[in-house]
Amino acid sequence: MRMPRGRTMMVALMLPSMLVAQAASADETCNSPYLSTLIEGQEDYVHVGTLGVKGLGDESDKLVTVDVNPRSKSYGTVVHTLSVGGRGEAHHGGFTDDRRYLWAGRLDDNRIFVFDIGGDPAKPRLVRTISDFAEKTGYVGPHTFYALPGRMLVQGLSNTQDHGGRTGMAVYNNKGEFVARYDMPTGEHDGVAADGYGYDIGINPQKNALLTSSFTGWNNYMMDFGKLVQDGEAMKRFGNTMVMWNLKAMKPEKVMSVPGSPLEIRWSLKPDDNWALTATALTSKLVLVKQDEAGEWLTKAVADIGDPAKIPLPVDISISADAKGLWVNTFMDGKTRYFDLSNPEAPVQTYEKVIGKQVNMVSQSWDGKRVYFTSSLLGNWDKRGGDDEQFLKLYHWDGKALTEQFALDFYALELGRAHHMKFSAAPGRRAVQNDDRSPLLARR
Repeated sequence: MRMPRGRTMMVALMLPSMLVAQAASADETCNSPYLSTLIEGQEDYVHVGTLGVKGLGDESDKLVTVDVNPRSKSYGTVVHTLSVGGRGEAHHGGFTDDRRYLWAGRLDDNRIFVFDIGGDPAKPRLVRTISDFAEKTGYVGPHTFYALPGRMLVQGLSNTQDHGGRTGMAVYNNKGEFVARYDMPTGEHDGVAADGYGYDIGINPQKNALLTSSFTGWNNYMMDFGKLVQDGEAMKRFGNTMVMWNLKAMKPEKVMSVPGSPLEIRWSLKPDDNWALTATALTSKLVLVKQDEAGEWLTKAVADIGDPAKIPLPVDISISADAKGLWVNTFMDGKTRYFDLSNPEAPVQTYEKVIGKQVNMVSQSWDGKRVYFTSSLLGNWDKRGGDDEQFLKLYHWDGKALTEQFALDFYALELGRAHHMKFSAAPGRRAVQNDDRSPLLARR
């Protein structure tokens, strides 16, 4: 693995990470633990990244802002759209540690867009476009954006050499300057074949643990889905590993076999917990990643998601702040399922609901009372014809059932395919300082 000179600076910045405590209240449940400010109470806006569609509206990828505060006169409506030009498979985004800027990437043309959200959350501004991600890193498909102190950690999905699944993580500073790259491990690791694939990032600072998952390369994710599933060789080219990294040293410590393409990673947010969950897209399992009594990281399939034989295609998951429940979306049947995590070794499904003819992303508020859903997976993987619904939907959750509050048809509004979501709040009550993170900020 190449260790660039920028690594020393990054590691020095990350040394105070053990001082970081999990937030006690407010905000989303899937942000980086390094965010220095948190939404206090009700979120005001949801920002939705959308994929442009040829012949629809301006045809461009865009950031759409929706008012979600029920006390607002514009509640449940689109208050702002910001087109970024072209269509490049817009996908995920993440805040910088100061929460001022939202970074979002495109999986096809590798562009990264930096939006100023902090200035006026109702009207985000595009302030920077990074167009040389592939040239600087050798990676393709900037997917996950995960805040570090003064840095942004970006997980790629593919590479410039063969557009397959081998990839790595890149580090930028908050100004958008490239700092370092870290290849995903390959070869044999204690009897496990490391495939070099990547997808999501999840950090538990208290355990000095950075966990990564795996998906597939550009050749597959840009292929028509119907063609892909009929291509036996292509279906072999999906990730089957997760990697536990030493966070401060940025070195892989253990490669774990997790068959079936493990996707999103969600650490328990309870202080001192030592476990995370992921869902496997192709084998439809919930997989627990946990330390044993000797401190060794192990993986274990702990529950089925729907009927694995029907390949419901689990896509996104969201853990509750108290780590007692997990939402799991399955794309093919359009369902969300709620699992009781009272015993993370044996999750139990207690509820399910059809959200639409297809469903992808799920984001819940920290208090667990509001759950948001969007529809698009990938431009060439979404369903066709009347089954190709594109929406943002908000539900209230009372612990027993979801009740729809509003639904926005993104096709009718000529906005495109709705994908990733992030919350923000209005100036004046925008955010509160997390006192537990003040040592980190003081030493930065």
